[in-house]
Amino acid sequence: MEQLVLGIDVAKDTLDIALSDGIRLNHGQFANTQKGYEQLEQWLRKQTDSGVHVCLEATGQYGDGVAEYLFTQGFPVSVVNPARIKHYGNSKLRRNKTDKADAELIAEYCLREKPAIWTPPPASFKDLQALVRHLEDLQGAKRQEANRLFSGVHTGFVVESLTSLCEFLDKQINQTKKAIQDHINQREELKRMQTLLVTIPGIGELTAAKLLGEIRNILDFQSARQLAAYAGLTPRNFLSGTSVHKKSRLSKTGNANLRKALYMPAVVAKKKNPIVNTFCARLSQSGLLPMEVVSAAMRKLLHLVYGVLKTGRPFDPNYLNKTQAFS
Repeated sequence: MEQLVLGIDVAKDTLDIALSDGIRLNHGQFANTQKGYEQLEQWLRKQTDSGVHVCLEATGQYGDGVAEYLFTQGFPVSVVNPARIKHYGNSKLRRNKTDKADAELIAEYCLREKPAIWTPPPASFKDLQALVRHLEDLQGAKRQEANRLFSGVHTGFVVESLTSLCEFLDKQINQTKKAIQDHINQREELKRMQTLLVTIPGIGELTAAKLLGEIRNILDFQSARQLAAYAGLTPRNFLSGTSVHKKSRLSKTGNANLRKALYMPAVVAKKKNPIVNTFCARLSQSGLLPMEVVSAAMRKLLHLVYGVLKTGRPFDPNYLNKTQAFS
């Protein structure tokens, strides 16, 4: 009999589960709370004395709790990009879309594909991610309210209210930026890594903080290519026979926050970073469109990020050959 696998479909309030050995399925539902995690563990212990491989989609904060709890209880846990599950379902011509069916699909994916085992990130990186994402939310809210303020509204009360709200959000943004840097300064490993990253032209302290919060643990990635795939910065090629030759595009099957954090730094790096500048000039001469070049610059910049974090050495603009190891 194959090893038992547990597929978990995570929702805000519930966990729909499917336990499978490849032949039989056992379903259940538990609350997405600490008590629910404990009940799920007890249920699993009653089902089998052997190990159970747990698998769930990377759904952000809703799935973090159960993944970390089961990991600490000794269960091997895999946290999988939702796009992988979706593509697997499409390949199986799946028609039903229910929580129960989703749990079954995740269990089947785990049984057949045997995804890598996940380990929780250190708490300091998890807290940093929460801080940088909170900053993104605040900045998004500020842009939204500022757009309303400058949309042509003339009603006095509305103008005053929007102005006050923008001022409040500005204060919150500045406080959050300070909290992010304080968090890094108080943790030796984060500070060391930030210091390495800011040696790369195009990356400042805040961008470094965002990158560290989203990457979380560089040791999770065995290569720069793997990190680029995690960010959704690997190109997708469209070639079929002799007639279908579409332009390559980013896969975007990955961490959108990480891609967003790299965009403006890549624009700057095109001009200021000698390695990225040379790389982009070559691509432009080969006929790539401006946005395609920026996308490639984002990927190259992430490769440099991987290089300095993995080696523990600062960026060296005079040693171009070093970058070949991370291309």
